[in-house]
Amino acid sequence: MATGLENLKIYQMAEELELMLHKVTGKFPNNERFRSVDQIKISLAAVANNISEGYTRHSYKKKVRYLYIAKGEAEETKRNIIRSFKKGFLEKKIAEEITDKYTELLKAISGYIKFLKSKDINL
Repeated sequence: MATGLENLKIYQMAEELELMLHKVTGKFPNNERFRSVDQIKISLAAVANNISEGYTRHSYKKKVRYLYIAKGEAEETKRNIIRSFKKGFLEKKIAEEITDKYTELLKAISGYIKFLKSKDINL
């Protein structure tokens, strides 16, 4: 049964990316498991986690604060994917697909922030 959070489009997008990247990073070289892979997994998990944490907050200001953190983590993950391609760990097509999806997610989070700000004139 889906909760309100699970119906939130940005949460769905973040979760989809997390699952996709979990599979992709499994193909990275073994010596990168504690470098690039760990860094990517930490930041990508933080995106969905901060969206969900912000979702449960009662004030719009706190919700928006967590969404900005989620945006920062999404951008960090996107940049790590680009660097992973440059290091030869990812094929160009896969890296582009993932970075395009992160760009979409960043735009969607920005749209949600704008929506929340319109609900609270104090932001």
